[in-house]
Amino acid sequence: MDIACAERHAAGDKRTGEADSDIKGTPLTQALPGMSDDLCFLSAVALRERIVSKRVSPVEVTRAVLARAEAMQGELNCFITICGEQAMVQAQAREREVMAGGPLGLLHGIPFTVKDIVNTGAVRTTFGAVPFRDNVPEHDAVAVARLRAAGAILIGKTTTPEFGSKCLTDSPLFGRTCNAWDATRSSGGSSGGAAVAVASGIAPLAVATDGGGSTRIPAACNGVVGLKQSNGVIPHSQVQDAFGNQTYVTPTTRTVADTALMMQAMAGEDASDPWSIGIPMPDYIDRAAPRGDLRGRKVLFCLSPPGRPVAADVAKAFHAALDRLASLGAELEEFSGEGFDIEPIWRAINHTAWRTRFEKLAADHGNELSEAFLKQLALATKVSGVDFQQAMFDRTALYRRVQALLARADMLAMPTLTRTALPIEQDLFGAIEIDGQPFDNLRPHWFPWTMPFNMTGHPAISVPCGFGRDGLPIGLQLVGRFRDDAELLRVSALFEASADLLGRWPGRG
Repeated sequence: MDIACAERHAAGDKRTGEADSDIKGTPLTQALPGMSDDLCFLSAVALRERIVSKRVSPVEVTRAVLARAEAMQGELNCFITICGEQAMVQAQAREREVMAGGPLGLLHGIPFTVKDIVNTGAVRTTFGAVPFRDNVPEHDAVAVARLRAAGAILIGKTTTPEFGSKCLTDSPLFGRTCNAWDATRSSGGSSGGAAVAVASGIAPLAVATDGGGSTRIPAACNGVVGLKQSNGVIPHSQVQDAFGNQTYVTPTTRTVADTALMMQAMAGEDASDPWSIGIPMPDYIDRAAPRGDLRGRKVLFCLSPPGRPVAADVAKAFHAALDRLASLGAELEEFSGEGFDIEPIWRAINHTAWRTRFEKLAADHGNELSEAFLKQLALATKVSGVDFQQAMFDRTALYRRVQALLARADMLAMPTLTRTALPIEQDLFGAIEIDGQPFDNLRPHWFPWTMPFNMTGHPAISVPCGFGRDGLPIGLQLVGRFRDDAELLRVSALFEASADLLGRWPGRG
C-alpha cells in the first residue's frame, strides 16, 4: 500500500454511528476468488435477469458484494459506511419475495451505494465533514427512496470531500480515496467513492451527485459511465435553492444499459423539485437500447476552449472516438470553444451558495474543516451581489449559446477531462501538470467542459473511450439536447458497443 493511501486509516478509525457496521480493510490481493468476483462484475441488467429467473439469489449477490467491499476497502477507501447487517436483512426479504412468486420491483435484489452527501434514512450521512460524523437522517432523499421502492439493496455510503466541494475525494473525516486502477492516483471527485466502488466490482449501481462535474470527473478517472441528466429529470429533494439550482443527484454505473435502468427507477416528477414537474417520462430502458445507427445525426465537436491544453494521449483517444462516431454514420463538424471558458461564472454562483450555507458552520467548527474548504468559502467573500447577478445573466447567455449549437446539431462531443487521473496527493489549489507542463488553477485546466452543462441544464454523459499512456482510463463527454436524455443514452450505448471496452476492469485484464 502506498504511503499516501496509508494516511487514511488514522482518520478511518474515527468512524462511529449506531447505523453502521464496522469497516474492516484487508489487502487487495485477498479479494474474493473467481466465482464470487464474476458475480460482482455482472451488470445490473444481467443480475436482474438472473434474479427474476431464480438462477441467482439476492442473498448470494448481496453477500458477494459485501465481502468484496470489506476485502477492498483497506486498499481503496471508497466507503465511509458499509451497511452489512441491514443489507443482508433486506436481501433475505427480497429472496422471500422472489420465492413467493409475486410481482418484483425493477431493481429487485440489486445492490447499490449512495454518496455520503445524499440522505439515507436511518443510515449515517456525514457529507464528508467531521461536524456531521454522527448525523443520521430520518428520511431518504427522493432518488434513494425510489431505488429502494424498486427493490434495490443499499450496501453502503461512498466517500465524498466535505459537502462535495472539490474534484478530489479526500476529507479530514476519512482520508483519501484511491483510484480503482492505480492507488497512486486520485479517484477524482467529488463522487470519487461512487465511481471507485462501481469500477472495482463492489456494486453495479451508485447514486452520485454533480455540481460542476462531480459525477463525470470520477467516471472518466475510473473508466465508468457517469451521467448528469437534464435539469429536473431526477428530482433533487435536498437542494436549498430549488429555482437557481445547478447540482444534480445522478447515476453512476459500468454500462449505459445500467444507467438507463437507474434512470427508469429514479426519474419522474416530485413536488419537492419545481423543475421536475410536467416532464414526460419515457421508457429509458427501451429508448437507450443500442439500436440502429447514427445516420442522419450531426455531432459538433471541440477539443478544448481556446488556450486550454489537452494531453496528447487524451487528444488521440478523443479523435479515435470521433472516428467511431463517424463509423456509426454520424456527420461530424468542429465548433469553436470560444465563450466556454466559464469557470469564473460557475465559481461566483457556486461559492456564493456555499458561503451562504456554511459560513456559520465554518465559524463554529473551523478547526474541524479542511483548509481547502475554508479557502473556497473565503473566496466567495470577494463576490458582490452585483457580481452574483451578473453571473446569473452570463449563465442564461451560456444556455442560449448551447441551444444555438444544438439547433443545428443533435449532439456535442468533447473530452471529459484534459488528462488522466491526477496524483493522489494533488492539492485543489496546486498546479496541474499536463504533458510535463505545469498550469495554475486546476478546475479550468482539468475539466473545462463539465461545468458549462451544470449551468445550462443540458444532459451530459462521460463514457469510457480508451486508455492513456499511463494505462488509466480516458472519458468522452457527449452532450444532448435539453431533456432528450433518452436519445443521449441511445447514442452512448451505440458508442459503447463500438468501443469494445466492457471486458477491461481493474485487475481483470
